[in-house]
Amino acid sequence: MRVLGIETSCDETGVAVYDSAAGLLAHDLYSQIDLHACYGGVVPELASRDHVRRLLPMIRAVLARAGCGPDAIDGVAYTAGPGLIGALMVGGAVGRSLAYAWGVPAIGVHHMEGHLLAPMLEAEPPAFPFLALLVSGGHTQLVGVQAIGVYELLGESLDDAAGEAFDKAAKMLGLGYPGGPEIARLAAGGDPGRFRFPRPMTGRPGLDFSFSGLKTFTLNTVADYAGDAGIPDAQTRADIACAFQEAVVDTLVIKCGRALDATGLPTLVIAGGVSANRLLRERLEAALAPRGARVYYARPEFCTDNGAMIAYAGCRRLAAGGGDDLAIRALPRWPITSLPPPGATP
Repeated sequence: MRVLGIETSCDETGVAVYDSAAGLLAHDLYSQIDLHACYGGVVPELASRDHVRRLLPMIRAVLARAGCGPDAIDGVAYTAGPGLIGALMVGGAVGRSLAYAWGVPAIGVHHMEGHLLAPMLEAEPPAFPFLALLVSGGHTQLVGVQAIGVYELLGESLDDAAGEAFDKAAKMLGLGYPGGPEIARLAAGGDPGRFRFPRPMTGRPGLDFSFSGLKTFTLNTVADYAGDAGIPDAQTRADIACAFQEAVVDTLVIKCGRALDATGLPTLVIAGGVSANRLLRERLEAALAPRGARVYYARPEFCTDNGAMIAYAGCRRLAAGGGDDLAIRALPRWPITSLPPPGATP
């Protein structure tokens, strides 16, 4: 089965063609970082308009690169949520319309299920069941995964997601958007022994997260060392970035270890934009090795939002007999635990 995948949930336009027999045939991604950087975050209206401008030319280019025309496409998958409503509507309208015109089924894909399944695009994919850490700008969740569509939410952030906390800390330090890569770059020159930031909610039982207190601690530290210039000197900013990144990474690692111990699952999958963080990957691998557990993650280009993960997730569900009616699905909020297994009635 050959599926066209469309991702437009936020500030990346992603398109891909996935073949169930041959694998990923072609994909393309356009990031709106430069468009939103001057605002310090995503402007929903600008994001939607840019998706409109980019999407159809990208679909034509990806189809050509995949060596297939519309008659070779067996289904269309688009991100139906969660995400920005306007951005979701762009991908949904285009995806549903193309499927109708081509006479093939369409399916709205859950954005976080796409991230969760992105490591399946690698040469050595993880086997079910596994524990998933979904960590991005909008989500920080620990999910027990028995199979596609069989999910148990074990813990989540009670306030800011980890990626959102990175963005806000970066802004405090006068860095650009998105904050995760900027914090990591600055932290590389920091002294890890100068500051010790709290590891939120690690001193109590449970698998939930909280990053709002860490954000406040960072803000107060920046203010304490701001001086007459209104911002800390370059080395202090690097030391703060280092301490902040260490705190977030340690918190995620501690909670993942607890979740593996509690569930007895042998495998951890990390997915979402923050999963590209090199320190997080290194610390997880080091912490899980004594447990005999293995960590899987997607290649960096498939950690952020992309069309390949949507094409793959859509293909798995369409191949099992799934598909939507003629309505365009756009769900800004959509719990992943509400998803049925492929082929089941929602």
